[in-house]
Amino acid sequence: MFAFHKLPLRSYLMAVAIFCNEGKGKSALALSRDLGVQYKTSFVLAHKMREAMASECRGVKVGGEGREVAVDGGYFGGYVKPANLAENRRDRRLWINQSGKRKVVVVICEQNGRTIPATFGSESASLNFIKSRVEHGTTVQADEASSWDALNFAFPMKRINHQEAYSLDGACTNAAEEFFSRMRRAEIGHHHHLAGAYPGRYAQEAAFREDRRRQSNGDQFKTVLALVAKNEPSVDFCGYWQRAKAA
Repeated sequence: MFAFHKLPLRSYLMAVAIFCNEGKGKSALALSRDLGVQYKTSFVLAHKMREAMASECRGVKVGGEGREVAVDGGYFGGYVKPANLAENRRDRRLWINQSGKRKVVVVICEQNGRTIPATFGSESASLNFIKSRVEHGTTVQADEASSWDALNFAFPMKRINHQEAYSLDGACTNAAEEFFSRMRRAEIGHHHHLAGAYPGRYAQEAAFREDRRRQSNGDQFKTVLALVAKNEPSVDFCGYWQRAKAA
């Protein structure tokens, strides 16, 4: 994050501290006001910090013999505003009436462990990702969606039908649901608009906050500062506004 910097070092340290101080996220507009910089600057700074947060989980695998993980998917972005007149409105749940920007965030939540998210076009497209990040012998908990049926061949499964109960006979996906609840609050209360290339970054930030929500702000600040200091120049956002690279 500090590569090719033009702001004083104090401003970058303030950005990390302010970013860590929020429980469910920090909007780029609010960050720009706090730092006294342009929106463009704060937008890139925030995404560089999200990229650093994500680096902590790069290649990490969860679970193992006797361990349990919950998997679930939540849809974000691609909001389509309804037409003004009732007779012109369409069912926005149908693919033909969507914007094409809507993504599903699939999350793997280990019981008393790590949270690993990723974005896909559909839940069923995430199966290889789940298999690569969950150790063999792990018990996987999932809901009744047919997208997860293929996992039965790779892991012992516990399924919960949400039409009947949220938790039953030791099966539940509450850990994943709690993650999506917090991420949804961040979308509605701070960011308002998650679409295109960005939902994955916001999900990685939400996972970092989820795993460290019981840590002090000082410890979170030290962790993020260490991550941004040791990371290479940003893959996606170094030269972003100059169109040197597109996120």
